[in-house]
Amino acid sequence: MDSLGVEDLFDFRRLPKDPLVLLLLLLYSPVGICLLLIRIFIGVHVFLVSCALPECFLRRFIVRIMCSVLGMHVRQKNPRSRDKNTKLFVCNHVTEFDHNVLSLLTPCNTPHLEGSKGFVCWARGFMEMQDSSSSAAIGDTLRSYCSTDGTTPLLLFPEESTSNGRKGLLKFSSWPFSLTEPAQPVAIHVSRPFIALSIPECSWLVELMWTFFVPFTVYYVSWLPPVSRPEGESTPEFADKVQQLLAAELGLVATKFTKADKAEHIKRKRHTVPQAQTSVRASPISLGFMQSLGTDERRLAKMAQQVQDVLPHVPLNVITLDLVKTNCVDTTITNLLESKEEVLEASGTSTFSSSPGSFSNSTPTIKPAAKQFGRSPADRHMSLQERKEALYSFARRRYLEKHGLPQEDGL
Repeated sequence: MDSLGVEDLFDFRRLPKDPLVLLLLLLYSPVGICLLLIRIFIGVHVFLVSCALPECFLRRFIVRIMCSVLGMHVRQKNPRSRDKNTKLFVCNHVTEFDHNVLSLLTPCNTPHLEGSKGFVCWARGFMEMQDSSSSAAIGDTLRSYCSTDGTTPLLLFPEESTSNGRKGLLKFSSWPFSLTEPAQPVAIHVSRPFIALSIPECSWLVELMWTFFVPFTVYYVSWLPPVSRPEGESTPEFADKVQQLLAAELGLVATKFTKADKAEHIKRKRHTVPQAQTSVRASPISLGFMQSLGTDERRLAKMAQQVQDVLPHVPLNVITLDLVKTNCVDTTITNLLESKEEVLEASGTSTFSSSPGSFSNSTPTIKPAAKQFGRSPADRHMSLQERKEALYSFARRRYLEKHGLPQEDGL
């Protein structure tokens, strides 16, 4: 657990990796599609019923039964630990529907801090914030809400983002614990067969469709006793203590990773994956290079070393990227030489001639650049072209000499 990384807290793959489970999912798919269509129809009625009935125990009971038909089963542990006088519930965050599940067990309001507003916000069961322009304004509004008598308790998620709920908890933000005291921790554990619970950057509507598709999703809710901040303890320290309590209840690790770390990790994956896919699509040969793990990788490394022997000042990663596309030493050397065109024009000297002792006695004389630009574009172009041809001629001859290949005419 000490080596737990930020990537372990999220699922980036919807379908299972196990071939047997994947086969079972394939066989289940026709049934899942039928359930999806039926549950969409029933879900409309659940929404209408929840809108028509006033907030009471009967409404929560009826909607909870109907949600079970939709495949969302709710079970709770220690329901007597729920404190009716507590104005703040804090819970770990696993799915986009955690607040809906908890509202089936007890009256609570979850403020919508970001995303869609208006009807969609209300339809999803969120409490819309009138002034959400700044965190200070949000804090003042919620603090005033909690201090008002007769208001429904607030439900907040200090993680501020969902995780897979299997390895660890994101670091708790401290601002929810500054609103009111005491706070009652609520631990939620979610399980379902076949597919992942949530995928980063996936819309709530897609997650709802997958919830209707699978046979069931079970939410286990555990109520912990209310906790208050001791005198002299800072709000961040109190937030860390509550995080430790929830992690111990769920059997997880209380990590230091934050919502910002999750966003940064997603950003890196979004940047690297398309780049790898582009390299794979560059040529049919590159597909083999990206997929192979044995002989092809060693052959690529050997070819890259051959190119670097001829062009020692070109970084190895640049050579490797070009070889993935060309799969040819000669073509890569040509490409790298041509890519030096602007450098040669600006400096007037070869970047490959700065290493002492790297050239043999048969080094050709490369015409240096004039101290001044030519008077016409044609003169400057001819000077550059001569240097380019001389560099290519030398690089090709040195490669042939090193590997004992026969010299071609004109070299």
